[in-house]
Amino acid sequence: QVQLVESGGGLVQPGGSLRLSCAASGFKYIFSTYNMAWSRQAPGKQRELVAFATWDGHRNYTNSVRGRFTISKDTEKNTVYLQMERLKSEATAVYYCTPPATGSWGPGTQVIVSS
Repeated sequence: QVQLVESGGGLVQPGGSLRLSCAASGFKYIFSTYNMAWSRQAPGKQRELVAFATWDGHRNYTNSVRGRFTISKDTEKNTVYLQMERLKSEATAVYYCTPPATGSWGPGTQVIVSS
């Protein structure tokens, strides 16, 4: 059973940075073969895909974060990261990592961007 534990969220001022981590375990196949994604859900809004990393190194981002967010994978630690720079208030949300192929979700980590 896939388990995902997100961490690194918190309160940050506009323009600040955060790095989210997602520790993943319980995969049927080795972690490096999985695509991974970060999504977020803001209050009163639908969950949206923020960043996507393919197993072979391709990255893609939603337009609103491209150039400021970076997704990366550490296949030795089975961990996925989301580095977030120049944060804006609209980034306030609960952030989730997921391996789309499994349909699994973690509990998420809360990010609040506010002065």
